[in-house]
Amino acid sequence: MNITLSRRNALLLTAVATALPLVGVISPADAEEVQLAIKGYDPVAYFTDGKPVQGTADFEFEWDDRRWRFASAEHRDLFKASPVRYAPQFGNYTTLHNH
Repeated sequence: MNITLSRRNALLLTAVATALPLVGVISPADAEEVQLAIKGYDPVAYFTDGKPVQGTADFEFEWDDRRWRFASAEHRDLFKASPVRYAPQFGNYTTLHNH
């Protein structure tokens, strides 16, 4: 089998071969940040306070490919112990009924 490459194709092949090791290499600064859940609101507060309360970066926990924020360490720890109990049941949303 005799294959002849043009100069242009040879240069293209060389460029691709040189770039291949770089494919998939992402620096930490370029890595996608873990998405913030429910816009940073404390999911436990819906149960304990009966209303939405903004969480803080001081009390964060990563679960289910999201960053969850809490108003207190106590709320964070309650969530850690039972995230399914406090996480929204409708995607990234929760229902809060005002009766």
